[in-house]
Amino acid sequence: MGDTAASDRTAVTGRLLTQQNGMIVLGVPASDYQLHLMVDHEVEPDATGRVTGTIHGEAKRVDVIEAGGRFIEPVIGRPRRVQGRVIGGDLDTNTLAVHAGGAAVVATLMPPQKTADFAIGQLVAFDVARGAAFKPTS
Repeated sequence: MGDTAASDRTAVTGRLLTQQNGMIVLGVPASDYQLHLMVDHEVEPDATGRVTGTIHGEAKRVDVIEAGGRFIEPVIGRPRRVQGRVIGGDLDTNTLAVHAGGAAVVATLMPPQKTADFAIGQLVAFDVARGAAFKPTS
């Protein structure tokens, strides 16, 4: 896979449910997801309580799978497992953008895996290391 701009498809707009001690709880629209995500600084919601940004995590190992749905596990808590379709990637940062049911996750791949090993549209699954983060868009 070459560099693929997926930034417009990786952004998620959700409701900021709580925020404290460098962490937020993000409510994802049209789902029951309440994702606990790290933040670098306090996040300012708009007048309706919504925030827009991207979800980032480190993939322990990405497996190509043959069948299944798109999801983030658990529904409430820090993301631990993600399954979805590849929607893009960045060779320079060795990341994959994965649409995982209600939200996209930008996953940093660990060596020896490379972004170029995956194709857009592939169904993949991976465990997420502690520290998944929300990066607000400016």
